[in-house]
This record gives sequence, C-alpha cells and structure tokens, in this order.
Amino acid sequence: MILGPGIAELLNRARADLRSGVPVLLVDGRSTALVAAAETVSPARLEAMRNLGPVALAVTARRAGTLRARAYDGDLARIVLPPEAGAEWIARLADPAGDLDAPLRGPFATRRDGEAGLARLAIQLCKTARLLPAAVVADVASGARLAAREGIITIDSAEAAKALVRPTLFDPVISARVPMEAAEAGRLHVFRPQDGGEEHYAIEIGQPPRDRPVLARLHSACFTGDLLGSLKCDCGPQLRSALAQMGKAGQGILLYLNQEGRGIGLANKMRAYSLQDQGFDTVEANHRLGFEDDERDFRIGAAILGRMGFSEVRLMTNNPAKVAMLEHCGLRVTERVPLRVGRTHFNSGYLDTKAAKSGHIL
Repeated sequence: MILGPGIAELLNRARADLRSGVPVLLVDGRSTALVAAAETVSPARLEAMRNLGPVALAVTARRAGTLRARAYDGDLARIVLPPEAGAEWIARLADPAGDLDAPLRGPFATRRDGEAGLARLAIQLCKTARLLPAAVVADVASGARLAAREGIITIDSAEAAKALVRPTLFDPVISARVPMEAAEAGRLHVFRPQDGGEEHYAIEIGQPPRDRPVLARLHSACFTGDLLGSLKCDCGPQLRSALAQMGKAGQGILLYLNQEGRGIGLANKMRAYSLQDQGFDTVEANHRLGFEDDERDFRIGAAILGRMGFSEVRLMTNNPAKVAMLEHCGLRVTERVPLRVGRTHFNSGYLDTKAAKSGHIL
C-alpha cells in the first residue's frame, strides 16, 4: 500500500512551501541543508536558520556575473552573508530592480569549499516555483530531527535529480466542444500532470487524423500578449494567426502551455520588462535576473501530443529549438511552418534580439 507522496509530489509541496517563505530540508547522504527562497524568507526564519549553521546566498552564475561575485562552482555562486545582512538585504541582492541605483555593491566573498549540489537543487526549485533563482542555504546538522520537530519537508537530492529530468506524464481530465471565431468545430482538452502540477490545454480544431502529420503549434501562455493585446511581443498575433490558419485548413492542434515568460512566470517576466525599460534587451534582462535565455520545457508539448495519439506534426514555429526537442522526444516534424506576424515598432527590437541571440528564424 502506498499512501504517502512520492518524490514528484514532494517536489511540488516543496515549491509551494518556498513560495510561502517556508524552508525546505535537502539531503544528499553526505550533507544536509535547510534552504529558503531569497525573495520570500522572513527576518524571523532567516535568524532561525542562522542559529543552525553557516548561511550563504546561492545565486546562478548569470546573476553572479552581474554582481561581480566569483562563481567558483561554475554554474552558481555561494555568497557568504555578512553578519549585518538581513532578509531585506538578501531580497535586494537577488532582485536586479535596484542594480542601477546601487551599482557598486560588494565586494562579495563566495565559497569555494564544500559540495554545491544542494545549493544547485535549491536554485532549481526556486526556478520551477516561478521565484527568483536565488536561495538562502544553511548547512545544518541533525536535519532529520529538525524536520520532524518543525514539520519541514525533506527532499533527497538523488531522488530529486532523477525526478527533475524524468519526462512528466499527463492524464486527460475533460474535453468539451468550444465553438470559436477561428473555427466552430473546436474542442478544448484539459491535461493534468500526474504529479499534480500545473494543467495545460490542447485546442483541437476539427478532427485531425492520428495517422498523418497534424498542423500543430506549441504556444506558451502570455497573459500580456494573449489577453491584454500587449504590443511588446508577438504572442497574441501568433496565437490568433495559428488558430485562424487551423480553422481555414479545417483541422489542427494548438497546445496552450502554462509556461509564461519563456518559463520564468509572470512576476519575473514583469521584472524583465522593468529591466528592458532601463535599456537591457530581453536576453540581457533574463540574465540579470539569473535565468537563461529560455527556461521552458518543450517535453510537455511532446508528451501531450503523444497522449493524444499524434506521432507526426507540421509544426508552426519560428523557433528551431522546438523542432529539435519534439524530434528528440520521438515525434517526427515533417515540416516547420513559419509564423511571422505581429511585428510593430514597439517590439521590433525584441524580435531582432530573438533572432540574433536565440536563433529564431524571423
């Protein structure tokens, strides 16, 4: 009998706790660390963590580069917290919003001793929780007793590493007919990951046969572009044009994936927009936040298409990375269908950056 959560469910619980400011215990058999998200940890919890052991702020190498902090661990840096550093100091260091107001921060001492694996996992959990990729990490002893006494979730790093690279499995929840402007013969399918994470949606136009390549698009959710008609991106026009083309063809599949802001979440996307207002392009803004150019997981789209019975697609995209990932996941992309719409004087720089730095074919 299995009643308790497995590692995938525990990871989702850990993300929710980090978003709430609750620390999580990470173990790897050799060491134990209590970790909290830099942007949500409270002064009281930070002080309690300090009383348990040495504390550092783990940031990605991208963020460390902006702060001019040495990333001895390669992809991350563990900044030693000075005694006077409180929760507000940590939050300001993790968030680049005030970088130009305080350009001469530091110098920072960063750790070069000890294993960085638990700090790396802490950053990854913050990323996938749609928080800033920065974590307070306290080396602790007697972690098991601490977790039992305080009701803190414990994550085994070896199990987490396997779960984080394992493709997510999806189950269909419900589908219903939804007549749309683009096509009256529309149906919306809701898919839920088996770990209880975010749901994703498939919009089916007509009844595309499963034994032939289907006209398909993997569309990442864009609240500002899709709903507000923002002119800073081309997402809204791409969504409407894709559906219109599918309606004209009489069939197609548009996957609406909840990966806002290229996978960093709406709050971080707005942080990136704020940085763009300061003169940074979209890639530079992501890097100053501590993210990579694109944090999306296109395996999700491949899994849902496979679950719906499709093995071949005519993919509507300007992004070769989507083609490569679908083919890596076992789907055959018979054609890349360009989707060049929505250029305005507001987003021309953004689109040019996507072409020059992210390889989009525009």
